[in-house]
Amino acid sequence: MNIAHWTPCIVVLALLGMLPAHAQDSRPGKGLNEIPDPELNLMRGRYTVGGNNVAWFGVTMISQWQTRGGQSAQSALKLGMDFSQGSTPRVTFAPTVSVTTADAPLPVSEGRSIDASGLQNVAGLTQAIQVAGDGNTASNATQLSVRDGVAPPAGNEDAPLASIQHGGISALAQLEGNTAKVQLQIEGVGAVQQWIRNGSVGQSIALSSDGQAASNRLQIDLVRQSLASNVPLSQNVAQAMTLVRGVGIGPGQ
Repeated sequence: MNIAHWTPCIVVLALLGMLPAHAQDSRPGKGLNEIPDPELNLMRGRYTVGGNNVAWFGVTMISQWQTRGGQSAQSALKLGMDFSQGSTPRVTFAPTVSVTTADAPLPVSEGRSIDASGLQNVAGLTQAIQVAGDGNTASNATQLSVRDGVAPPAGNEDAPLASIQHGGISALAQLEGNTAKVQLQIEGVGAVQQWIRNGSVGQSIALSSDGQAASNRLQIDLVRQSLASNVPLSQNVAQAMTLVRGVGIGPGQ
């Protein structure tokens, strides 16, 4: 996931780029011009200060499923990327899975079908709920938190995979390549899953039985370095302000 952060330095340098370039023209400038949105759109994501202004990026996913017969399952993960020590992040990953079963039989799905395979091709943020049954409850919740500060204490770095299968219910939490995901599944009944991968963040619930309760919760936290604690950024801003002196100053001023 590529994250770009606009700063006063970037804005100043972008404005400098709008000035006419006449090597032998010493006339004073006529002021600053606003950059139109179409041109800004081409520039976004291409300029950062000091490599990256993001101190920490974290993702928490929790998926839960409880059947009508009392069986329950949970899959969760915590993913953290610490950029505070340089442009190469320190990645930590903590997956957990659990399944509890009751004496009641697993739900059945007779003559019902749900197909959510097309969601794998959707870019951006996806939230989907498909239900073929009665008395079901399902919810997807996503929260984004952005704040200035310092990176939180580093967590533990566990194995990139946790999985369990018990009583016909499977739970999975996995980090593989650029993809992190959690998934709960009952064969022939449905699946509850969340994922974050290159260009896509998603939550999906597919149920084809009665009396099921399923939920997805996704928390994304972004911590930016404060301006006071970012020495390279402060120096770049000061240099840019020095370069821009005299712009917009008319005769006699």
